Amino acid sequence: MVQKMSSNTKKLILGILVTLGVLLLFRVGYWVTLPFINTTLTNPVDFGFLNAISGGALGRFSLLCLGITPYITSSIVIQLLEMDIIPILKEWREGGKEGKQKLNQLTRYVSLVLAFIQALTLTIGISINYSDVYFVPSFTNVNQPVLFAYMAIVATAGTAFTLWLAELISKYGIGNGSSMIICAGIIASYPAMLKDLTSQFVSTEDTRNIWVYASTLVVMLLIVVFIVFMESAKRTIPVQYANRPSSAQFRGKNDSNIPIKLNSASVIPVIFASTLMALPVTIVQMAGLTTNYDSATSQYKIGYWLNQIFSTTSTNDTNVTINIIGFTLYIVLIFLFSFFYTFLQMNPEDMADNLQKQNAFIPGVRPGEETVGYISRVIFKITMVGGTYLTFVAILPIIWSTIFDLPSSVRVGGTGLIIIVGVAMETAKQIKEAKQEREYKGFLDLE
Repeated sequence: MVQKMSSNTKKLILGILVTLGVLLLFRVGYWVTLPFINTTLTNPVDFGFLNAISGGALGRFSLLCLGITPYITSSIVIQLLEMDIIPILKEWREGGKEGKQKLNQLTRYVSLVLAFIQALTLTIGISINYSDVYFVPSFTNVNQPVLFAYMAIVATAGTAFTLWLAELISKYGIGNGSSMIICAGIIASYPAMLKDLTSQFVSTEDTRNIWVYASTLVVMLLIVVFIVFMESAKRTIPVQYANRPSSAQFRGKNDSNIPIKLNSASVIPVIFASTLMALPVTIVQMAGLTTNYDSATSQYKIGYWLNQIFSTTSTNDTNVTINIIGFTLYIVLIFLFSFFYTFLQMNPEDMADNLQKQNAFIPGVRPGEETVGYISRVIFKITMVGGTYLTFVAILPIIWSTIFDLPSSVRVGGTGLIIIVGVAMETAKQIKEAKQEREYKGFLDLE
């Protein structure tokens, strides 16, 4: 007899189909360009990390060019404002389900405002220096201020549509909608990356180097394994309960602990550091400032120093070099945001208070300030290791690309792989939990 499919399995399959359908619809938006944008772009501007998150849609100025980036920025801003900066936001955070709904709604509104500002800035920027690349010839015959506002509104609508797609995945699909959208955009850029890598080191005789090609692919696979190991690592703090005597034979009683992931901040520090450094570089590109130093023109000096401070690399006619200032600043920002976001997510004082309310304590540590200090030291040490791990994965593509002169689209490691591996692990965990669920029909099976 054919075994009847359980409702949990049906729900899981339906969730997977919904997720794939929504991601396919999101990818269709890549091919729909904004009004008056040339649909046959041959040499789009390289927006680097921001373009990678959007799956290349930002470089094409597609309908979904901003993707879910404004939502990420607004989420970080709202989380910062919750830290006693705006009291009402802290009240909402502590107000249970209703308060969280208000915060989510506010985050969406802020993301739409940010999307409009970003779209307007980008549209004006490309019209100044890249009008012949992006805009159709009839663009010059249109009232440009009105056109800029119209294009910004359309791009903002694309962000709202992306948020709706993400919500559909979170509600009816598999995994977190925002994470799946970001992951889909990054994965969509990998075929072009492999194509460029193959074209330079395999297809072209002048630059053919099979060793570099093979070693790059091997290193990428090793980085994936390394990320999986580091994302799974955690440190546990043992906990005992005063109302549970050690002689009692309750299973799990002596194994109570507080698990702390090695990388509690996930990929947020790298995203925030990359975005913060990408904004000035984008302004340099949009304003048409040259990154070559020329003492005769002050405008050249501005572009040169902005690129040296906020860009990790510089490109000249012969090769790519690392900017010491920008490279160092990038590392410092990753560590700063790692510590900031980790302690924002896990407040030692709140953890100590919760232990005390539950009549729990850490063996050998007194409740109160001593517990706060102990937890703070543990989190500090773990974050130091986690920040080092994030920094290594983030700077590896920069160093590797500089040494072997890889195409700009090729990133060995980096933020993209961390996001893909993290989302894959969380999704696999959710699918496994759904498969392990059991249906209990009671004492009598009436079917």
